[in-house]
Amino acid sequence: MAYKKKLTFGLIIGTRSYFNSALAEDVRATLLKVLTEQGYDYVVLDKSDTPTGSIETREDGMKCAKLFRAHRDRIDGIIVSLPNFGFEIGIINAISLSELNVPVLVQACDDENDKVDLDSRRDAFCGKLSVCNNLYQYGIPFTDTTLHTYSIHNELFIEDLNRFAGICRVVNGLKHARIGAIGARPAGFQTVRASEKILQASGITVVPVDLSEILGAARKIDDQAADLKAKMESIRSYARIPEGYEAKLLIQAKFGLAVENWIAENEVDATAIQCWDSLEQNYGCAACVTMSMLSERLMPSACEVDIAGAVSMYALTLASGQPSALLDWNNNFAEDRNKCVCTHCGNFPKSFIRNDLELGTLGVLGRTLGKINTFGAVKGKVTEGPFTFFRISTDDNYGVIKSYLGKGQITNDPYGMDGCIAVTQVDHLQKLMKYMCKNGFEHHVAMCRTNVADVLQEAIDSYLGWKLYLHE
Repeated sequence: MAYKKKLTFGLIIGTRSYFNSALAEDVRATLLKVLTEQGYDYVVLDKSDTPTGSIETREDGMKCAKLFRAHRDRIDGIIVSLPNFGFEIGIINAISLSELNVPVLVQACDDENDKVDLDSRRDAFCGKLSVCNNLYQYGIPFTDTTLHTYSIHNELFIEDLNRFAGICRVVNGLKHARIGAIGARPAGFQTVRASEKILQASGITVVPVDLSEILGAARKIDDQAADLKAKMESIRSYARIPEGYEAKLLIQAKFGLAVENWIAENEVDATAIQCWDSLEQNYGCAACVTMSMLSERLMPSACEVDIAGAVSMYALTLASGQPSALLDWNNNFAEDRNKCVCTHCGNFPKSFIRNDLELGTLGVLGRTLGKINTFGAVKGKVTEGPFTFFRISTDDNYGVIKSYLGKGQITNDPYGMDGCIAVTQVDHLQKLMKYMCKNGFEHHVAMCRTNVADVLQEAIDSYLGWKLYLHE
């Protein structure tokens, strides 16, 4: 799985010979302490590897590059810290010769204006421009801090560090993502067609499996198997089961177990499942609770074999470290044109709803396929709070991945519809809808319940190179 909670950063602490090296020693000690306290690991030259324990010569940079290459499978991003002006040649060699191709954060320290004598001055304000200029010359993308310079002891550094961690998770996770396509896209949903080749150009691999293989594996599971009983208990503890559906719970658990086994065997990060109507007609249950529980475990699962939707969900989960959901932009809210009812049959993860769950039958499909064959839908209304919305789409006409991104609020407005319901409020919603219609975006959108729009914007603009519309 590409998702990692604990990240490892390669550290570069730059200095120049005619500046006080004690300034670099203080920054090094503080940086290591902050990283440890925030739950991150690091790779850094030993104090004895260079005269000052920092990088100030081309040779120092080459030593650092060699160290980074030896740990290339561990390092998720590089942090450059400038206690003073820094020596750009050593720093750029450390990054370019390591050939890691990971995100880079550049931080520089404030001068104290009453301490600018030869022993105390830093000049990192100027030195950061030189380092960034070299990164630009070498074609190495990088991330800047909130302020051009600030003290390494400033709380802003922790905020920038955690934001950078999210950027690293998104960039590295998507560059090696494996998206499971379970079943064929429903014929009635041409809107969710996606190009595997365009996705592959960004490192995203689609792993297909016929739905019959999953159903065949589910039917072979012994009714008394210990892992099946454990799966049934996990569903019972996840959502309330209405009376009369114990037999359906058994086949639901078998389906979920078969999907999870296939995911593990194929090292898949997110899935897009054929949720109607073959599953209901040929097996006798819905896929919703399986998808909900996968998403809750940070393995996003999208409806209707929406591969691009699954990628969008995974990007939000990587950015936030929280579950994401796939919703329809579904109903207008006549009282306020900046509000919209977003819903799906019943796939939202439990912590996304932040409310008690009940399992039931699919509303729309239940009328045509029979309610007894559509058991497994999650029922719940999303409680109020902030959210980020995001969607990618593969544009075959231009051979690119395009996307849109924004944030809004989920409200507590009541709405009398069955399934999973979220009443959303987005500033200038009509402008967003016009953009989506004119640019051929799908009706599905991914959401997570926190604000990570800045993380995704930086990941896309600086590193992924996708076309992005930022809705504001």
